[in-house]
Amino acid sequence: MAEYVLLHPEPGKILSDQLFALGIEFPCGGCSACGGCRVRLMSGTIPITEGMREALSEEELGEGWRLACQAETDGPVSLDIEQWSASILTDESRVAVEPSEGYGAVIDLGTTTLVVELVDLATGSVAGVLPGLNPQGRHGSDVMSRIEFDLREPGVLTSLIRRTLGAMLAELVRGRKPREVLICGNTVMHHLFCGESVEPLSHVPFRPSAPGERRFLAEELGWPEETHGAAVTFLPCAGGFVGSDLLAGLIACGMHQSETPMALMDLGTNGEIALGGRNGILCASTAAGPAFEGGRIRMGMRAGDGAIDRVEHDGSGLVCHVIGGSAPRGICGSGLVDAAAVSLETGAIGASGRLSNGAKSLSLAGAVSLSQADIRELQLAKGAVAAGMEVLRQEAGTEAPRVSSLHLAGAFGNYVRTGSARRIGLLPRWEAPVNPIGNSAVRGSRTLLLSPSRRQSLLDDLLRITRHVELGANPEFQEAFVENMIFP
Repeated sequence: MAEYVLLHPEPGKILSDQLFALGIEFPCGGCSACGGCRVRLMSGTIPITEGMREALSEEELGEGWRLACQAETDGPVSLDIEQWSASILTDESRVAVEPSEGYGAVIDLGTTTLVVELVDLATGSVAGVLPGLNPQGRHGSDVMSRIEFDLREPGVLTSLIRRTLGAMLAELVRGRKPREVLICGNTVMHHLFCGESVEPLSHVPFRPSAPGERRFLAEELGWPEETHGAAVTFLPCAGGFVGSDLLAGLIACGMHQSETPMALMDLGTNGEIALGGRNGILCASTAAGPAFEGGRIRMGMRAGDGAIDRVEHDGSGLVCHVIGGSAPRGICGSGLVDAAAVSLETGAIGASGRLSNGAKSLSLAGAVSLSQADIRELQLAKGAVAAGMEVLRQEAGTEAPRVSSLHLAGAFGNYVRTGSARRIGLLPRWEAPVNPIGNSAVRGSRTLLLSPSRRQSLLDDLLRITRHVELGANPEFQEAFVENMIFP
């Protein structure tokens, strides 16, 4: 069922401010360049701008589609925003616990999504979970957009994320004051939260200015009184753009204890990958971009009602599954991978990624289709991830048959179909079993929270055996990236 929202213009504010508060993202930071912040006007008036004409077709404009980043109005408007409904992956798996008194909290500070968990320190059980969207997304969907914004307007993103996380934690605790809070996130999220300079991350060799653990008191962060007294720790980064979210993931999947090499891929906006075992782990980050989450895809959307999340071929044509059983409104990441895989099999897409027979788009279901530009976005994303993993394998000297398992973390990794991911070349063609492990960042952080006596030694040992591989200036990566842009 469609979700309509009635908005009234607020004095001193443009409509996009209200729309972002409702969860609408601006993948290019509000420059109208990508067309990814589409909303549909149901009643009222939103003037069509030149930016809208460049990003949307005349047919789409005629159907009421507008760009949220350029939306302005003098009167009330009704908008259809269902494609922006969010389903954020949390984790409540049981982990080992050293019982103690009171409550603690863990926070997964993602580029796109936020998860705050309140944990009973005596039992290890999750006493409450609150998911949300990262408000920094108003200024761009990827880490490089955030870096550019912070360099232009220092401190804005830091204040924004601190205020948001403090409010979320205060809403969750309800009188159960946390003793301590552990936060994990990629390096850019770490620096922005901690107030560190992101300038070194804006250029090669992408070295973080202060990658170590940072400690605060809740009141120093300006958090609400309900949280005062809590010790807040942002866990350390591994290097480059690889942050504590991946370190927590390594703990969650047990890579640091494995006798045989295993692999981990966390395919969010900032793709992070790792390969190794107890004798050594290699890790890297890849600029996958938001394609796996539906970003910068013309009709991309989150995995909510109306999203095509699976595509098959029944011998006569494409069969698309739509979440919620309603009319198709767009396509999410798992559906995008399926559509490409099926189209490769039928010949609708060639190995180069070009649509066959001079077609300008690939029709899926209803009005939903993929453009040539959408396929290129997918190729860029999957090429970067696959090339990164290939470089790690070469660095480690690990032959593919020796990798015992491949763990997929994050929402996209939890729902993508393995066969389709292999078919497009996103996953290595290893014989190793693929294991979706959900929100490994939250699970690993909770493991650390509940292991106070071992926490520091566990982190020290993990950092000692983990080596960051910088891909940006690596000639092997550039060569592998070009090769992996091609579909198998």
